[in-house]
Amino acid sequence: MPQDAIAAASNPAGMVLIGDRTDLGLSWFRPQRDSTISGSPDPTVNGNYDADKTENFLVPEFGYNRKVRSDLSLGVSVYGHGGMNTDYDRPIPLLGTSRPGIDLAQLFIAPTIAWQVTPKHSLGLSVNLAYQRFEAKGLQNFDQPGFTKHLGKVTNNGYDSAVGAGIHLGWIGQISDDVNVGATYQSKTYMSEFDDYKGLFADGGDFDIPAHYGVGIAIKATPKLTVAADVERIFYSDVNSVGNDSVGKLLTGQQLGANNGPGFGWRDINVYKLGVSYAYNQDLTLRTGYNHSTQPVRDHDALFNILAPGVVQDQLTLGASWKLGKGELSVSYMHAFEDSVKASNAIPNAFGGGDVKLKMHQDSFGITYGWKL
Repeated sequence: MPQDAIAAASNPAGMVLIGDRTDLGLSWFRPQRDSTISGSPDPTVNGNYDADKTENFLVPEFGYNRKVRSDLSLGVSVYGHGGMNTDYDRPIPLLGTSRPGIDLAQLFIAPTIAWQVTPKHSLGLSVNLAYQRFEAKGLQNFDQPGFTKHLGKVTNNGYDSAVGAGIHLGWIGQISDDVNVGATYQSKTYMSEFDDYKGLFADGGDFDIPAHYGVGIAIKATPKLTVAADVERIFYSDVNSVGNDSVGKLLTGQQLGANNGPGFGWRDINVYKLGVSYAYNQDLTLRTGYNHSTQPVRDHDALFNILAPGVVQDQLTLGASWKLGKGELSVSYMHAFEDSVKASNAIPNAFGGGDVKLKMHQDSFGITYGWKL
């Protein structure tokens, strides 16, 4: 169900269906996250740790598309994709001697070619050019002999960057006048290593972006009402730095930064999406949606995920678009409901013992302006 020139972010085939168009947008994103440690025999370890010292982020997006002939388009979509930030307000003794946190940002630039093979079937291909920036701090306890293969390359080295590429394929088919279906596959995006953090991430600083695939359907229930649904599968386990077990590997002598070394222990997830679009009149369209994912964070990996508490599973979205001549102004709001992972004995006895609770909720507000060329 392509809507704008950033359509390649979800399905590259949609670009040939939107015509000549440019879109510019900006989102304000505000995650609220904290962690609680309890049950440790060391009273200086127990407590609630607030990770919201930095809590406001701006995420830009841009799209441009041009039909070079009636059945072929060339375009580019630029958008943020994934990422994680924690910035704790005080040191966590289990991790290090200064305020811990990580900052991971990902940017995709996706040149796209899309072809309307027949009046009812379209194909698309994007080359995903990716940029990542990363910083870790406050992890001095793991920058020690026996814990890491690369001393001095675990924490407090400022920002490091990585670049890489992958592909994104898409198909959209019109089954009837009222039903469209689609499918996409995005390969793993192979990235250069974070050399300044090769003692933290598995395989010497490798941090590829996981592959995913998805299928969807859009049904025009009435002339004004369209209902759309997607199912997506994300393969975190294919990236060792993300999917490998964390504390379990450390306890068996496998060092941070080693080949197939410890990661964050995220499991593969399914994402289920439902959306509704209602054309109130010829100038105003109203939208709402709901998104549910399975939980990526395993209980026994909760200690490491103090740094990356991506535990939210349910999101509600609201939005609207107003036509302004050849232009269109859109606004959107997203709320990710508070979720938590409560893990008993997540801190093994070798680290002193104890329980960990991770908690997060999120809000985002976006505004985009698009116009026909």
